[in-house]
Amino acid sequence: MILVNTDYITGKELNMLGLVKGSTIQSKNIGKDITQSFKTLVGGELKAYNEMMNEARALATKRMVEEAEAMGADAIVNVRYSSSAVMQGAAEVIAYGTAVKFVN
Repeated sequence: MILVNTDYITGKELNMLGLVKGSTIQSKNIGKDITQSFKTLVGGELKAYNEMMNEARALATKRMVEEAEAMGADAIVNVRYSSSAVMQGAAEVIAYGTAVKFVN
């Protein structure tokens, strides 16, 4: 599956199949949440939350690709990501784009 953040793929004619998306809500356990809150006092990267967001983006992308594959897509164009805090220590990540089939 080809994923691009442009609305075209060089050298390919595309037939648009429709919007596809994948999402997840992730949180860290209470122990990690407490240790990360102490980190905010001294500054620096919040590695546990960085890992959490990387995992969330990967899972959202996987779900988006699965939805596109179910439609028979060859690629997803105009891929975008969005995130929002659901509650303290938990975030939703959504990946979305347009599923396309190559015209032969």
